Amino acid sequence: MRILFITATRLGDAVISTGLLDHLIRTYPHARFTIACGPVAAGLFQNVPGLDRVITMDKRKYDLHWLDLWKACVAQKWDLTIDLRGSAVTALLRSSRRVIMRGGRRPGLRLAHVAQTLSLSPPPVPTVWLDPSDVACATTLLPTTGTPLIALGPTANWSGKIWPVERYLPLWHRLQSAYPTARPVILYGPGQQERDLAAPVLAALPQAIDAGGRFSLTEVAAILRKCQLYVGNDSGLMHLAAAAGTPTLGLFGPSRASEYAPSGAHTAWVAAPGPEGDAAIADLSVSTVAEAALRLLAETSS
Repeated sequence: MRILFITATRLGDAVISTGLLDHLIRTYPHARFTIACGPVAAGLFQNVPGLDRVITMDKRKYDLHWLDLWKACVAQKWDLTIDLRGSAVTALLRSSRRVIMRGGRRPGLRLAHVAQTLSLSPPPVPTVWLDPSDVACATTLLPTTGTPLIALGPTANWSGKIWPVERYLPLWHRLQSAYPTARPVILYGPGQQERDLAAPVLAALPQAIDAGGRFSLTEVAAILRKCQLYVGNDSGLMHLAAAAGTPTLGLFGPSRASEYAPSGAHTAWVAAPGPEGDAAIADLSVSTVAEAALRLLAETSS
């Protein structure tokens, strides 16, 4: 059985789609999968069971990336095509069954919208597939003692989503007062912009483990899996933490928690006061974040 799975360009949306992909893998355990996604998300799928290949869709003028995808897929007869981008490509491929999620913004969790393509309720939660080298990377980087590891994600792809970086030091003081042996783990994406955003937090917390910028997505997921908590902005990294099974606290300002709250067994979110979708994240207080973080830690460490 051959399945084509077309998912998102952005990391967060791609992570959200992994729950649906995992459902397909479990439903069709002998299927072979081809996954099409944006370059930022491609590494997320490298360990998918039954993977034939990942097609990286580099955006081109005049939507020519869709023509590239058609050329890459037209020779194959597909048993099932899942298109979460709402494109016309699957209509032009030979496929026994087509499932297309139409585009456009709508109320409710994005996770539920993805699940509705196959009428799944409750929606399957996101996941991540690791291999032994990912686990070995995390084991090498992180201490193997009983030290509690608390991951912080101070970056995001939009400045409006970023909680002021100077808040992380007082936040850490609050967390460390309850967990004196805890150690921070700072995560951020590749590139100088991400590094610059994380630099003030790394400087303020000299005891922190720098776990940003140089790891693959699955290595980052393995690092997150060894942490007792993740606190960070609404971002792809937040969704990856939740998919890894790490207790995850998402910080929301002008983005909508009703659409993009982290999903998983141990997840929570806090939002700045004000109208959803139009709140300033700078109005989200250290006390609010600290109380929610400590509550999530207490719930998951008992």
